[in-house]
Amino acid sequence: MTAAPSLLRRRDALRYFSLPVVSAASSVCGLSATAAQAQAQVPAKMPRIVSVSGATTEIVYALGAEKQLVGTDTTSLYPAAALQTPKVGYMRQLSAEGLLSLKPDAVIGTTEAGPHVVMDQIRNAGVKVELVEADHSWTEVQRKVAAVGRATARWAQAAALQAKLDAQWAEVLAAVARRGGRKPRAIFILSHSGSPQVAGEKTAAHAMLNYAGLDNALITAGSASNFAGYRAMTPEAVVAAAPDVIVTTTQGVEAVGGLEKFWQRPGLELTPAYKRRALVALDALYLIGFGPRLPQAVAELHQAGLKAVA
Repeated sequence: MTAAPSLLRRRDALRYFSLPVVSAASSVCGLSATAAQAQAQVPAKMPRIVSVSGATTEIVYALGAEKQLVGTDTTSLYPAAALQTPKVGYMRQLSAEGLLSLKPDAVIGTTEAGPHVVMDQIRNAGVKVELVEADHSWTEVQRKVAAVGRATARWAQAAALQAKLDAQWAEVLAAVARRGGRKPRAIFILSHSGSPQVAGEKTAAHAMLNYAGLDNALITAGSASNFAGYRAMTPEAVVAAAPDVIVTTTQGVEAVGGLEKFWQRPGLELTPAYKRRALVALDALYLIGFGPRLPQAVAELHQAGLKAVA
């Protein structure tokens, strides 16, 4: 049973062919070498796809391959049509039985998908599995586009999409670089459920702050106190970081009960960000999903961060 879209957003937004043989008779039938080669690149039956990553699901739609999509995980919230696809569960808690019941030819996602034993069971059942390493880089996005292109047998569309995205990425990085001057100090707060956490190195959030021209105020160059991943948010650490701006997700704001409740987190009232109410809240998949909208997300975070401290 598919959960309501709003519940999916709160619960799971962050939680991540054979080719036909072309015989010599082809040329006898009037096909040129180029035409025969093109024919060889088109499977007789388009592969059935299950996507277990919100970012790869977005790419499936961007390639116009949505009719090949027979299932998605619960982080696949965009575009809206993805909410109507059969759901196979949360990407880290998949079931081989549920996936295989959809009779996919390929399963695509990131290395965050699991458990590993389930992915092995899917491979052993003869299903192609394409899992892209999530390292929070632009090449991660490129690998996702390439993987979806291979899995869906839409190589030309994937190449065209990547060329467009590469141009957008170069443009946004150049715009961030032109700004110069002191970088606003920021912290990213993850507060979808339970106790809030802050982002350190080797996280998608930390990478996004850097790409957008913001300094992660919890990380100091060369400091032995730097940390990787997420850790509990403490009032003392927040006050010491003295962020100019707070970055979070819209789901996090909703989960805590709105903006006023969000600002009541202990320690925030003693920060420069609190005095200006400098908060940037963006959709989780858009902000830290590292999908095809990454250039737009970086540009929006960059502009919002500058505006918040203007």
